[in-house]
Amino acid sequence: MSDLLALDFMRQALVAAVLVGLAAPLVGTFLVQRRMSLIGDGIGHVALAGVAVGILTGSMPVLTALLAAVAAAIGVELIRAAGRTSGDIALAVMFYGGIALGVVLISKSSATSPANLTGYLFGAILTTSRTDIVVFAVLAVVVVATTWLLRHRFFAVANDEEYARAAGMPVRGYNIALSVLTAVTVVVSMRVVGLLLITALMIIPNASAQIVSRSFRSSMLWASLIGVLSSVGGVVVSFYAETPSGGTIVVLAIAAFLVISVIGAAVGRARRAAHERAERHEHEHGPACGHPAIAHEDHVDYLHDGHRHAPHHDHYDEHDGHGAHDEGAHDEQDDQRAEEVSR
Repeated sequence: MSDLLALDFMRQALVAAVLVGLAAPLVGTFLVQRRMSLIGDGIGHVALAGVAVGILTGSMPVLTALLAAVAAAIGVELIRAAGRTSGDIALAVMFYGGIALGVVLISKSSATSPANLTGYLFGAILTTSRTDIVVFAVLAVVVVATTWLLRHRFFAVANDEEYARAAGMPVRGYNIALSVLTAVTVVVSMRVVGLLLITALMIIPNASAQIVSRSFRSSMLWASLIGVLSSVGGVVVSFYAETPSGGTIVVLAIAAFLVISVIGAAVGRARRAAHERAERHEHEHGPACGHPAIAHEDHVDYLHDGHRHAPHHDHYDEHDGHGAHDEGAHDEQDDQRAEEVSR
């Protein structure tokens, strides 16, 4: 690991990986809620055209890609809000027209090559310059700060758009803001993961986070943590294995999802089995049973074999303090906060 950190370009690559791993899952949280998980792919297609314009004009491809991606994001939201039956066709024309135009324009440039095109499509983190890092850092800070500050408003709009509109919230404004944040995230990620793979880093860590989290807030934190670990781990593995960084990062994110899914299923089965055993036990609890009594809302739980048992009709319910009751309480708090914000 010391040999990796001794290289200047690898230190830059790791910084870029942290920025992308933190920002992409945060934005992806709300895309999943709105069932727009694949929108990043479409914006990435248009961003490629922006990259091509930057290469042909000799300007910074990052900035021209940003302009193209933001314009596409706003166009997507306006088309979606119009609700016309031809909206899907318009989006398809925009997205596939963008990637086609990008490929054609890049082929006409003498300053690039097929390898460079592959770098933009699938990531080439080792070619990230110091200037790119500065631009990415500024954009990533804007994405993370804005998403975190507006998370309750984004949650309210994504959770029930009609209610948010009836409550007087500027729904279209928040939707456009989220679309723009998605576009910025795509551009930040294009040299790390690639324009065709960025959606995976937005969505897969969120899928993993939903398995282990108990509230919307914790889901965002877990998604960002998994995203950072996948990004940094992918860069390290790609350095030693000599594999493309983007593909390696996504493979690690998928591997993490599979491991978390298996562990989550096993834990769920163990909890259900423990719950069934707790309800079947024949011991009668009461003031003189010898087990500690713990006040729990409007009743009393008895601590027995590491579990809190509460009499319920002809059986006992298990209250371990970390189950569905607490999860529902956390989610209810998030919903209440979102409702308060919408007012």
